[in-house]
Amino acid sequence: MTEQMVDEPVADDSSGGRRGRRGLVVSIVAVLLAVLLAGHRAVPNVRGLGSLVDSAAPLLGLGVPLLGLAALLRRSRRALLVVLLPAVVWGALYGRAWLPPAASAGPTSLRVASQNLRSGNPDPAATVGALTAADVDLIGLQEVDDDDRVDAALGQRYPHRAAVSTVALWSRWPIRDAVGVDTGLGWDRALRAVVAAPQGDLVVYVVHLGSARAGHTATRDETLAALATAVRADPAPRLVVLGDLNTATTDRVFVPLARLLHDAQADAGQGFGFTWPAELPVTRPDHVLYRGLTPTAAGVLRTPDSDHRAVTAGFRW
Repeated sequence: MTEQMVDEPVADDSSGGRRGRRGLVVSIVAVLLAVLLAGHRAVPNVRGLGSLVDSAAPLLGLGVPLLGLAALLRRSRRALLVVLLPAVVWGALYGRAWLPPAASAGPTSLRVASQNLRSGNPDPAATVGALTAADVDLIGLQEVDDDDRVDAALGQRYPHRAAVSTVALWSRWPIRDAVGVDTGLGWDRALRAVVAAPQGDLVVYVVHLGSARAGHTATRDETLAALATAVRADPAPRLVVLGDLNTATTDRVFVPLARLLHDAQADAGQGFGFTWPAELPVTRPDHVLYRGLTPTAAGVLRTPDSDHRAVTAGFRW
């Protein structure tokens, strides 16, 4: 009896291989994003690259929904699970900023604002008018190049003023001992003043640090270090810094100052409080930093004719 040879189909595992590779690229990118989020300060700070990555770190979270969408389009459950890794890392690092701030007991006794007016502002009076509407007690301004119009807008409500170069402080309460602060720019673009508030003396710094550009952050870094040195040497028990520091608190070069002062937005605000550029802000170079006070509120105010939004904060003595 003759045996018949029957050809049996060989199982094609190419589809299984394709399924295994589906979403592989998405998974790899998700892991790399998680590593970058967790270790952004390990990026070498060559020509300011590390500072740039540090400042942009909160925005890296935008990659999570994009990767999630890519995983869905690839119909890869495995990739979708891997995308949870950068989501968890981002949440651990920055999620707290979006929680409602813990309410501080007691009334607000001090309200402050800081605004970079923008050099060449066509209507600085309109810009500072938005600040007066916020009913603050102290206003710190940077890039002031038209004192007359600013004075006319603020003088009645804020009769006390101190100015050095292009930075100035307006106050409802008397100001004394106002002096320039050397931050290493070659001219003073910062001031220190003592404000005689009803509850007691308050030292206020109004600061505009050196500019930072892609690949050129050395001047900014030096001025930030100089400011930290001045604050460290200042014996004042209650102190507030208002200004455009040209970097975000996530930047590694901010660490020496962060060890000396608290950030009002982080402690009493909600969200990242981005201020620049004003039309669609993606970073926060403008700050209210403090010690010796209890923050009760913090926020951002949209003002006309400036390329920066203003920052505000409230405190209890």
